[in-house]
Amino acid sequence: MNWRGKPLIDYQVVVDLIKNTTTKNGLKVFARLDKKQYTKGRKFSDEEINKIPLEKHDTYSQWNYSILSK
Repeated sequence: MNWRGKPLIDYQVVVDLIKNTTTKNGLKVFARLDKKQYTKGRKFSDEEINKIPLEKHDTYSQWNYSILSK
């Protein structure tokens, strides 16, 4: 169950609940299910990680950031 009391019976229900999120200030959320198969256990070097263009947020910047498109 989620906060609305709707059973989370499949991925589509979860995606729909996320993408229908809005705020009083006009925030709209985009969500879709990514069905791509990713390789498990892939390791990245510190150099590769540091190349990812991140914009850290002011609040809890170690957790809150945006990944910028190149």
